Amino acid sequence: MNILVWHVHGSWLTAFVQGGHDYLVPVIPGRGPDGMGRARTWDWPASVREVTPQELRRADIDLMVLQRPHEIALARNWTGRLPGIDVPTVYVEHNCPDGTAAGTRHPLADRDDIPVVHVTHFNRLMWDSGHAPTAVVEHGVPDPGPLWTGERARAAVVVNEPLRRGRVTGTDLLPAFAAVAPLDVFGMRTEGLARELGLPEDRCRTRDLPQGELHPAMARCLVYVHPVRWTSLGLSLLEAMALGMPVVALDTTEVREAVPEGAGVVSNRLDVLRTAVRDFLADHGHARRTGQAARDAALARYGLRRFLDDWELLMKEVTR
Repeated sequence: MNILVWHVHGSWLTAFVQGGHDYLVPVIPGRGPDGMGRARTWDWPASVREVTPQELRRADIDLMVLQRPHEIALARNWTGRLPGIDVPTVYVEHNCPDGTAAGTRHPLADRDDIPVVHVTHFNRLMWDSGHAPTAVVEHGVPDPGPLWTGERARAAVVVNEPLRRGRVTGTDLLPAFAAVAPLDVFGMRTEGLARELGLPEDRCRTRDLPQGELHPAMARCLVYVHPVRWTSLGLSLLEAMALGMPVVALDTTEVREAVPEGAGVVSNRLDVLRTAVRDFLADHGHARRTGQAARDAALARYGLRRFLDDWELLMKEVTR
């Protein structure tokens, strides 16, 4: 099957393209957001092929996988075919509603020809999807291996653009965590974070690493902290668990489903979370045992094979 899919979320797409299909990924000069082409920091198979808008006019396409509302027009203009009408199409919704859950209608809510595939059950519940058929295919993560060593008495945090996104990603909570453990904050556009939060550099170190270096660097930290208030279930949380890291996370969105008892500490009480970080720092054995439980839980529920099998079933239904 030839699948047209844009490079939008690198971690999610890394899992998706491990299936047994050919993946057409648009590329444009300058590799902007609408044509990033193949990943440069993730390991993608040869079945992922870059295609220009001109090449898409002639390409055989069996399925379109859209992820942003404007991709409907992009797909129509670049391929000359109508998504959902001329070519079977699904829309992957990665995010929670930006507005109120009760009052936010999905961009595809008035269509019945393009199923909306949510990445969590929480997302499907929160979005008003109207007439659109909906499904859930939970995240899958390629197994990075049990890399955790916990050799550094620091807490890892992964967040992109923490200053711009602010309270959404819990940036304002970082000083409270930095008071009990020095932080290594990984992600894009993190420069100036310590200064903005009024933290010494040694209590809040920021690092923007290529994907191949990110997981080993995270795994050297003793604990993973997930301060996110309102985004979809972060793949960084699942990846940290798969690394064998003990996790401390806010009890929001789908986190409670992802982190079972014994695999970490999940709470909306900041004092409970801070105490959990202290406890892991004080007892390496406790951190190791909890991290192993986290890894087992992540691979059991969010393993790559389950993810690919779920997608295979959905694609067969959509294209038959």
